[in-house]
Amino acid sequence: MASESAATAAQAPVLRPPSKKKTERVLGLPPDRLSAEHIWSRRDFFSLAGWGMIFGSLGVSGIAFLRFMFPRVLFEPDPTFRAGSPKEYPPGTVSEKYIASQRVWIIHMPEGLIALSAICTHLGCTPRWLATEQKFKCPCHGSGFTKDGTNFEGPAPRPLERWRIGLAEDGQILIDKSKSYHAERGEWGQPGSFLPV
Repeated sequence: MASESAATAAQAPVLRPPSKKKTERVLGLPPDRLSAEHIWSRRDFFSLAGWGMIFGSLGVSGIAFLRFMFPRVLFEPDPTFRAGSPKEYPPGTVSEKYIASQRVWIIHMPEGLIALSAICTHLGCTPRWLATEQKFKCPCHGSGFTKDGTNFEGPAPRPLERWRIGLAEDGQILIDKSKSYHAERGEWGQPGSFLPV
């Protein structure tokens, strides 16, 4: 029995660590930096890469879940604003004071003050007030509107809209852009489409 185990031990190949010169040649490392911790196998590399991908996907999923918990909300400005005292708008004038901030003209017509939308009914450009010609002219496609907002030239299919206009408790003009009045529906004569002064 002892002779059999001695014979098999004699026949088994002896495993020796690779020589320093061979390892140095393969890894390209100086002999003083060669150790077992510097020698990586393919299995170690792919195991590490696999765990890296798993943790990376978990991290991205966690970030996506946190982003889902805080939905995107569009905060729109208040559609109402105060436009000063009615005395600031003399008869026959077109005020461009609120064009840049609100896209609204305040016009003193014979029936009273109107808040005319400065959004062209063709494609939404902002028309310009031409005081010498007493008309609004859209620079995009040439639509023309009279002083009260009626379309008379160009591709605009309908007149400009009017916004609700009234007086606040403190006597200032209050314009509400959440309510519009359309000429083609016959709404320009309704209360709220103009402010008698």
